[in-house]
Amino acid sequence: MTLNVTFIQIIDLVGTFAFAISGVRLAARKEFDLFGAFVVGFVTAVGGGTLRDLLLDVPPFWIQTKSYVLVTLLALLVTIAFKKWIVKFNYTFFIFDAIGLGLFTVVGLEKSLAVGNPMWVNIIMGCITGAAGGIFRDVLINEVPLIFRKDIYALACIIGGIVYWICYRIQAPIVLTQLIAAISVILTRVLAVHFNVCLPSLSPEPDPNSKSKE
Repeated sequence: MTLNVTFIQIIDLVGTFAFAISGVRLAARKEFDLFGAFVVGFVTAVGGGTLRDLLLDVPPFWIQTKSYVLVTLLALLVTIAFKKWIVKFNYTFFIFDAIGLGLFTVVGLEKSLAVGNPMWVNIIMGCITGAAGGIFRDVLINEVPLIFRKDIYALACIIGGIVYWICYRIQAPIVLTQLIAAISVILTRVLAVHFNVCLPSLSPEPDPNSKSKE
């Protein structure tokens, strides 16, 4: 049991770092100052988990320890130190965002499961934990949230949640279940982008009068 708790804590902090990096990097591209970049990174890292905890009616996780503030500060310092590589290349944002998405999905699943919710609720909470921080990040930097575009984003969280449920039902070791679920989210996101797989967009109906007006 101790190993499980420790592993979840590691996943949580690594996911926090990855999402904070993605937020700070985008803030840097928008030429935010250091404080603004920190705020964007912090909101990206804790936004999804905060919304999850409010829905679960438990105290938001990050107010119980300073670790998440310190990890976000570390992400800011790493971005400053390696700005040439982290800010310049779009691929770095994608990798950190995909890692954070996968890890936070598992954290959300575990925390909802611990409260005693049914698995379908756990999957939704995992999706919220993974994807909501990115929504808040994109709103803060005045971008259309990634989850609302054609990219396979929230769907990757749902796939990871289903994989988690399957492993849970066959009583696979919990750490292995967590790893497989997180990797499934990351791989789904990476492969979808690599092979340009996306959801169809809801296009507006063509205006029948448009030709007559030309």
